[in-house]
Amino acid sequence: MAFSGMPWNRKDLISIESLNVEEIETIFETAEAFKKILNRKTAKTPALRGKTVVNLFFEPSTRTRVAFEMAANRLSADILSLDMKTSSTTKGETLRDTVDTITALQADIIVIRHSAPGSAGYIAGVVDLPVLNAGDGAHEHPTQALLDCFTLREKWGSLKDRKIAILGDILYSRVARSNIWAMTKLGAEVTLVGPSTLVPHEFEQMGVKVSHDLKSALEDKEAVMLLRIQHERQNASAFPSLNEYTSMFGLNKTRLSWLKKDAIIMHPGPINRGVEIDSELADSDQSVILEQVTNGLAIRMAALYLCSGGKAEAVASD
Repeated sequence: MAFSGMPWNRKDLISIESLNVEEIETIFETAEAFKKILNRKTAKTPALRGKTVVNLFFEPSTRTRVAFEMAANRLSADILSLDMKTSSTTKGETLRDTVDTITALQADIIVIRHSAPGSAGYIAGVVDLPVLNAGDGAHEHPTQALLDCFTLREKWGSLKDRKIAILGDILYSRVARSNIWAMTKLGAEVTLVGPSTLVPHEFEQMGVKVSHDLKSALEDKEAVMLLRIQHERQNASAFPSLNEYTSMFGLNKTRLSWLKKDAIIMHPGPINRGVEIDSELADSDQSVILEQVTNGLAIRMAALYLCSGGKAEAVASD
């Protein structure tokens, strides 16, 4: 494939907000090339052979952690995933000391998830190693947004002028923030919808529409992304009960009919079936939830490769 993006000159991938459209497209084109490699009989490349990727996950994760592990494996890197619940941080060791120790052990790339917003950016500023943000509090989750938009790009060719709704817990969601930045940069028209306690009008400053009326918000949308309720980040419940949330904002067959015909259904996972979405819709032909998971592997391969100094055009020409 011909490479049309710009050279990648970043050491780190910390946020979508800081990226420009050309950089996003460079990641997409690199991911496309890696996806072709993944479809081969031998789905590996020696791109990161001899390098060590360290996963530091201070919060629970299955999809993102495993996806980064598999991405590093497919790139032939060595992988070290640390259980931070049993690390020296429980004895009072600071995040800086933990990372300095990992650096001294000659790691090459750090992937970090932490509950503190800005933690990945802080670490990137104090170490010379590439740092990839796997989620920092309710701030950003850049690789999730990239895989989401990459999935839509595969379906549509372009996000320009497409109408997308993000439904659910926006206030506490790093996925929502990263997707807002990514989707609007790529030219989509984004509407946020959910209870007023979880979708404040302040988000309009990010260039999106805000609605608390589900039917009017969905009626002309070509895709809807469901978000789970982030109980672990809420100081108090934002609504009386999950049953009430489901009765007002859960996606079911009737509400699906309010969207455009054949609209795409998305979810970053984990899914709370029967809460934000009915099971039959999550498993329907309109759902791309499993495609998102598959594309997450290619996107994370691209991110690891580019931040480690790899050239996008070298993969694209393979």
